[in-house]
Amino acid sequence: MASKKGQKKQEEGAPTWMITYSDLMTQLVVFFVLLFSFSVLNQQKFQQFIASYQGMGILDGGVSPIVETEPAPADYPENLETPEAAAALARAREMMETYQTVKNFLTANGLESMVEVRYEERGIALDIKERILFDSGRADLKPEAIKLLDKLSGLLSQIPNEVRVEGYTDNRPIHTLQFPTNWELSTARAARVVRYFIEEHHLKPERFVAIGYGEYRPLYPNDTPEHMAENRRVVLLIGTTR
Repeated sequence: MASKKGQKKQEEGAPTWMITYSDLMTQLVVFFVLLFSFSVLNQQKFQQFIASYQGMGILDGGVSPIVETEPAPADYPENLETPEAAAALARAREMMETYQTVKNFLTANGLESMVEVRYEERGIALDIKERILFDSGRADLKPEAIKLLDKLSGLLSQIPNEVRVEGYTDNRPIHTLQFPTNWELSTARAARVVRYFIEEHHLKPERFVAIGYGEYRPLYPNDTPEHMAENRRVVLLIGTTR
């Protein structure tokens, strides 16, 4: 009987929570080891690591490991005491923390299917498709858009970062009295989102910039209805703190 109990305990193994905890600790160790290795700072390597941390590289079991490259000597500051190196490392740490805050917020509020988040060189990009925010050819917020922006205002109130709200369209021409071109339409949509955050949730106006790119910075060629739908979007680009 004793041997059966011992065998049962051996088969049960470690608790499930230990697996998750061990995985988290492993990733933290990898992160801090890499930070230490960047004491001689190399921005290109750090950006590649950030991409892999999002699930596009080595930590996800992907096929895009960090490639060892040898930059020009000018890329290496002598030490982290130089203002340029210290500022670059501080910005990288801030953006990593902000990225994790955004990811956690979207998951906790069930917004992952509505908002795509990306780590870019410019900052943390929250991509919201047009169909969620606006009707075709219009810049009036839909009821579901208001619910989404109400939730996102909770995120923006937690962080002090600057926010660029960018409007994009596909390449179908628009000729209306209100919007003669896609420039006006994309800019009006970006401005409408900014106004909602400021007027309805009293976020600081100096944190925001509204800009419209029209049809000229597409994610995909406008060759299929699906690609055109992906190109019609509003992006909240979260930058560094002022």
